[in-house]
Amino acid sequence: MDIKLNKGDKIIVKVGSSILTSDSNQLDMSRLEMITSGVAKLKSMGFEVVIVSSGAIACGMEKLGISDRPASMLACATTAAVGQSVLMFDYEQLFRKNNYLTAQILLTSDGLENRTRYLNARNTILNLLKRGNIVPIVNENDAVVTDEIKFGDNDKLSAQVAALIDARLLVILSDVDGLYDGQGKVLQRIDNIDLCISSFAGDAIKNTTVGGMITKIEAAKIAVNAGISMVIANGQNKDILEQIVKGQTVCTWFLPKKDKISGKKRWIAFSCKNCGKIIVDAGAKQALQDEGRSLLAIGITAVEGVFSFGDLVIIADEQHNEIARGLVNYSSREVSMIKQIRTDDIEKILGCKSYDEVVHRNNLVILR
Repeated sequence: MDIKLNKGDKIIVKVGSSILTSDSNQLDMSRLEMITSGVAKLKSMGFEVVIVSSGAIACGMEKLGISDRPASMLACATTAAVGQSVLMFDYEQLFRKNNYLTAQILLTSDGLENRTRYLNARNTILNLLKRGNIVPIVNENDAVVTDEIKFGDNDKLSAQVAALIDARLLVILSDVDGLYDGQGKVLQRIDNIDLCISSFAGDAIKNTTVGGMITKIEAAKIAVNAGISMVIANGQNKDILEQIVKGQTVCTWFLPKKDKISGKKRWIAFSCKNCGKIIVDAGAKQALQDEGRSLLAIGITAVEGVFSFGDLVIIADEQHNEIARGLVNYSSREVSMIKQIRTDDIEKILGCKSYDEVVHRNNLVILR
């Protein structure tokens, strides 16, 4: 692959439950040791590595003698609370053999939606990496998570973390060699995630996992839009991480977009919770996508949901395809009143005009 990695580049390694557990749904210590040795090798090569690890629920299931994954959110939280300490203990013991310390970081999506906590998480991880001898290990905080705030799978979480710290590469270790096409061949390079690519993603239902290839495609969309390369590779293969960075293995590479999104706009696009939707006409869509313009009231045709000043909104075309996200300057009630109205007439409708733009270009991210 023509992606050249350099010493000091940040690499996120996502390890799923399908890699960490055996056929009996128990933690596979030999597999975990292989992963930790691979990460230690990357660090010895000069890379900064963060692990995003699943496995807390699987470890809890083993510890509690549970054979089937808990069905309820509360049962999952209880099982994860037991399993998280087991998982971290095993990571710590194995990394200690390689003279590395570990640091546990538990995240929830609402923690990244808050700009201050987003920056705090970023600064903490970056400071840990600066120490050189520490491997940060990130997981979703299943013990406190709810349906409304959960990431849903650690594939998306790994992409969020990659964007959070400006990683160069996201490696998602799976139990397959990559994304397969319709003829059973691994797609080794993907420059654009279109409908055809998405159609190749099936899904997986396993006793200890919630993800599948669909969630990996969604993670890839986040990564490449943030200017980050992503790889799906087989985590069951020995020395897989070293082979990836040397370009010596069969896997699927997703290549990053050239127009990398800035730090603040990455937060808007991938971490901030959406509160509503604004539908725009063809003219506004063209102005946003092709002309680099702000969103004006005259191009808005409909409003969905309830939002306030400063909230994140999805901007969609008249076919409801998402084209952008941005921080809005007016409430949903106000936007409903001024939609399809010229900027000069906003004050007549609302009694005042705080902004010319409903969403200013500086607070808007185009999603292609």
